[in-house]
Amino acid sequence: MAYVAGALILFFGLLVSIALHELGHFSFAKLFKVRTTQFMVGFGPTMWSWRRGETEYGIKWIPLGGYIRMIGMLPPRKGDAPGKIRQASTGPFQGLIESARGVALEEVRPGDENRVFYGKKWWQKLLIMSGGPAMNLLLAVMFFAILLMGIGTNQPQPVIREVAECMVPASQSELTECPANAAPTPAKQVGLQAGDQIVVFGGKKIDDYRELQELIRGAGGQTVPMTVERDGRDVELNVPITRNRMYHLEDRDKIVEVGFLGITPTSAVERQGPGAVASTMGDLTARTAGALVRMPEKMVGIWHAAFGGDERDPNGPIGVVGVSRIGGDVAASETLTGTEKVSYFVMLLGSLNLAVGMFNLVPLLPLDGGHIAGALLEAIKKAFAKVFRRPDPGYVDVAKALPVTYVMAAVLIVMGGLLIYADLVNPVRFTG
Repeated sequence: MAYVAGALILFFGLLVSIALHELGHFSFAKLFKVRTTQFMVGFGPTMWSWRRGETEYGIKWIPLGGYIRMIGMLPPRKGDAPGKIRQASTGPFQGLIESARGVALEEVRPGDENRVFYGKKWWQKLLIMSGGPAMNLLLAVMFFAILLMGIGTNQPQPVIREVAECMVPASQSELTECPANAAPTPAKQVGLQAGDQIVVFGGKKIDDYRELQELIRGAGGQTVPMTVERDGRDVELNVPITRNRMYHLEDRDKIVEVGFLGITPTSAVERQGPGAVASTMGDLTARTAGALVRMPEKMVGIWHAAFGGDERDPNGPIGVVGVSRIGGDVAASETLTGTEKVSYFVMLLGSLNLAVGMFNLVPLLPLDGGHIAGALLEAIKKAFAKVFRRPDPGYVDVAKALPVTYVMAAVLIVMGGLLIYADLVNPVRFTG
């Protein structure tokens, strides 16, 4: 029951995030009086819907996204009368474009001329299409603020939990016993013990483990004076900090040679301030952007995991099914406290909203970023025309990008299907 409850919490949390994403679009569309005929969470056949005013609200059976339907998303060709379409010119792509224009403009009724999306000012289009991703990014900030400032997170303390017996490089960190020729760690040599609190390192007062870690890594090859508090009294030590090959603090795929002491810190739950939220969001945003750039490479890994049995990358893409399974694993865990489970759920929802928001900013149709790029291009063209005293160029004809849009839509469908299959046959497992 705990597993099912956890899976449902993450599943419905994701659906609510999708609904709020669409609400971000919908609010600005209503503000600028664009006629919006549908507000839907999900795709495919409609499970349940109701109508209020001119808009149908509903839930569809395939929970892989959502949409609002605004009239006039595709404009007529410049020179055509509103609501009228000229016969398509030769060429399969042109025919496809004009056919799509016709379908889109069928929704435009007499009197809707000022309520079509394409007829709005560029900054209004920008706000309408940015509203969805902005909502996800705000939700991400809210969730991480709750996690860091409200619940608190485990933070390493400058108190020793364990002293390593011998020197081993990061590449051999899985060893459970010391190799025969391994040298003792500096911490072992000078007699550091579990429970020692490091209060001074190299003449610098220590209040934060992260600061201590940086100082240790920067002191390779030096003998450093250190003061530890042990059983209520200060113990003065001179520690020969050696060099060792360790994982980079910011990039776990990179190994660097740094100063090494050989201790594992204790941890404690601490609430943090707004600065920690800002720095966390900055770090996660940079990592998410990097992951999006590497998405094609990551999807190759998903393919091999789904059909070749390769191990899933825990930091790789994951679909709605995989997210729900992780939620179930977290809820059913017997090693986590109730507070830790809540923290994981909040962190997952924050990370998902950040990923969804940034993915939608990719400047390709049918993603929101494609329309945002169109609005910005319109602004640039209008500014250029104004500076050089040329006629107003009007709206940007996004319909011309439809062939690329259809290809992109097909790619997204294939990616979504592959993720669902991989999440079913070779899921990412929570191991905490």
